[in-house]
Amino acid sequence: MQPTSAIGNARVAVVIPCFKVTRHILQVIAGIGDEVQRIIVVDDACPEGSGKLVREKCTDPRVEVVFHEVNLGVGGAVMTGYRRAIASGADVIVKMDGDGQMDAALLPQFVTQVASGYADYAKGNRFYDLRNISQMPKIRLYGNAVLSFMAKISTGYWDVFDPTNGYTAIDARTAAALDFDKISSRYFFETDLMFRLGIQRAVVVDVPMHARYGDEVSNLKSRRVLGEFLGKHIRNFFKRIFYSYFLRDMSLASIELLSGAALLLFGACYGGYHWWLSVVTGAAAPTGTIMLAVLPVLIGFQLILAFLAYDIASVPRIPMSARLGIRKFDAGRTC
Repeated sequence: MQPTSAIGNARVAVVIPCFKVTRHILQVIAGIGDEVQRIIVVDDACPEGSGKLVREKCTDPRVEVVFHEVNLGVGGAVMTGYRRAIASGADVIVKMDGDGQMDAALLPQFVTQVASGYADYAKGNRFYDLRNISQMPKIRLYGNAVLSFMAKISTGYWDVFDPTNGYTAIDARTAAALDFDKISSRYFFETDLMFRLGIQRAVVVDVPMHARYGDEVSNLKSRRVLGEFLGKHIRNFFKRIFYSYFLRDMSLASIELLSGAALLLFGACYGGYHWWLSVVTGAAAPTGTIMLAVLPVLIGFQLILAFLAYDIASVPRIPMSARLGIRKFDAGRTC
C-alpha cells in the first residue's frame, strides 16, 4: 500500500519549539502553507524572547504562543505543543524547528504519510539521497551515523535512519496513547519517542528531505551527547527486549535469545577460566576442554544471529489505526 497524494480533510497542527531562534522564527511561520489549521509556538524560556517576538510581530491568526517559565528542553516544549494540538482536535501533528533548517514546502509529504493511513509517524531522513550528504557538516554526518546505528538497536526500527531528525508528523491518536511524562525531555526526545512508538507497534516511515544549513547554530553537539545517548540506548534496548519478547509475547525468538546468551556466557567464562589456568600453570589445555569452550560460543552466536534476523523482520508494518479498525478521517468533514 502506498500513501495517496492528498491530505484530504485532516486537521493539521504544527508545533514549533523555540529557543534562541529569533533570527528565523518569523520566516519559518510565514512559510507554512494553508494546509495547516493551527500553529503552536512554544517559547521554552527562550533568553532571546522568541515567543514575545512572535506575539508582537506575527499577525497569522493560526498562531498560538505558549510560554514556559523554566526551560524544559526541546522534548518538553514539543510535548507541551502536542498536548495543545490534541486538545484542539488536530488529526495530524507536525513538529518543525524554528531555526529555518526545515523546508515548509515538504510539510504536505509528511502529513500525507499519516493522513492516508500509511503510517502512524513520519520523520525526515537527510541521508536518503546520497548526493545531498556532502552538504552536511562532517561532524554531524559521522555523529548521526553512529546515533542512527544505536537507535536501530534500541528502538527496533531497523529500516529508518537519521533518528535525531526533528522534522516529524504523528497521528494525534497515536500521540494521545503515549505517556508524555516518561519520554525524555531533552535532546534524546526524538529517539526516545521512537522507542515508545515501537512498544506500541506503531508504523514509522522515513521521508526524504534536504537539510538547509545557513547561519543557524545547532544546540545539539554530537561529541557531547554520544556517551549520554549510549547509556540511554542500552537502557531502552533491554526494556524493548523485555516488553516485546517476554512480557507481551513469547516466541521462538525469545528461546533463541535466552539460549544464545546463556551459551555465549558459558563458553566465554569457561574458556576464559581455562585460558587463565593455562597461563598460570604453563600447561596447555586439552583439546576436549578447548572444544567445550568453543562450541557453546559458536552455537550461541548462531542463535543470537537468528534472533536478530527475527527482530529485523518484525518491524511494525500495520498502522495502529488499521489494527484498531479506526477510520482515519470523516470524508464529509470540513476543515
